Amino acid sequence: MNEILKFIKDAGIFYIATVEGDQPRVRPFAFAMEYQKRIYFCTSNQKNVYKQLRSNPQFEACTMSKDGRWIRLQGKAIFDSSADAKAKSFEIMPGLANIYNFADFEVFYVEKAEATFYSMKSEPRTIKL
Repeated sequence: MNEILKFIKDAGIFYIATVEGDQPRVRPFAFAMEYQKRIYFCTSNQKNVYKQLRSNPQFEACTMSKDGRWIRLQGKAIFDSSADAKAKSFEIMPGLANIYNFADFEVFYVEKAEATFYSMKSEPRTIKL
């Protein structure tokens, strides 16, 4: 898990794909953290991504490193409504308070996850969490 999270964080911006009806939806994210031995992300319950993940929790995240390697992380979004998980997010990235209202703030972790690392120079390598 450390290798996956480090890759995502080092990239800075990553993209999360969801489904709305029969249409894919992709958007940039910038926050990921480890909490309780899981990879967590955050959003607002006022956003479409929240509604899409509630309707169909399967998602995929993807990002690329500066040296041309990339990762695809897929799994199921599990929302954690605990105040502790939300507080940890704000502790790790205090700037979230400038973006999100705490009442609308949601955190979710990836369950049944599989991350595949890709490179033009080597075969893909998959890690199951």
